[in-house]
Amino acid sequence: MPEKVRFHFDPRCPWCYQTSRWAKDLERLGEIEIEWGVFSLEIVNQKEGEELTNPVSGPALRTAIVIRDTEGRNAIGPFYTALGQRLWHRPPPPTPEEMPDAVRASLAEAGLDPGLCDKALADDSTWQAVVDEHNEVVSRFGAFGVPTIILDNGEGPAIFGPVIYEPPADDEAIELWRHTSWMVRNANVTELKRARTDLPDLEVLHWRREQRRLQDEAAAKS
Repeated sequence: MPEKVRFHFDPRCPWCYQTSRWAKDLERLGEIEIEWGVFSLEIVNQKEGEELTNPVSGPALRTAIVIRDTEGRNAIGPFYTALGQRLWHRPPPPTPEEMPDAVRASLAEAGLDPGLCDKALADDSTWQAVVDEHNEVVSRFGAFGVPTIILDNGEGPAIFGPVIYEPPADDEAIELWRHTSWMVRNANVTELKRARTDLPDLEVLHWRREQRRLQDEAAAKS
């Protein structure tokens, strides 16, 4: 039987997206069954006393809440996959102003009603629901970033990561999962980390790097 896990994501993190692709491969291979949960890096990075207005991930996360409440957590996965394609594989990525349109298009691609985005944005309680779920995973499991994966059908234990450059081939994907889940269950393991030397191989990240290079060249000539 596949192991049931909860995967908390913020769509604007490329590392989280790469790990989600690995998780989807594990689901395809029958190793796990994924329920999806939200997390907000903008809340994590919010300065004390500062009000968070118009969070960039707001349209996507609020829409995920509506999907959760109308279709179930599992239905968030196809939406996140479709949105991830737009955010990380199709440069230029949507601007903050274009995010609602990207969310609507991703809903349609996932076989869901594009109007779910408008429903989410018209209801202020959907952002509060994002905040509540974010705070719950922080308080219960000590979550501080994404990806956060919670075992035992979202009841714990939990771990941040694994953070990977590329989704591995099937055999390695299964091996990585079995090592990871073993460490998650071993309370004696608190941290395993090394420095990142590059970025994930995603088209939008290459595009951004090229844009910065062109801007630097233009600045040097001015």
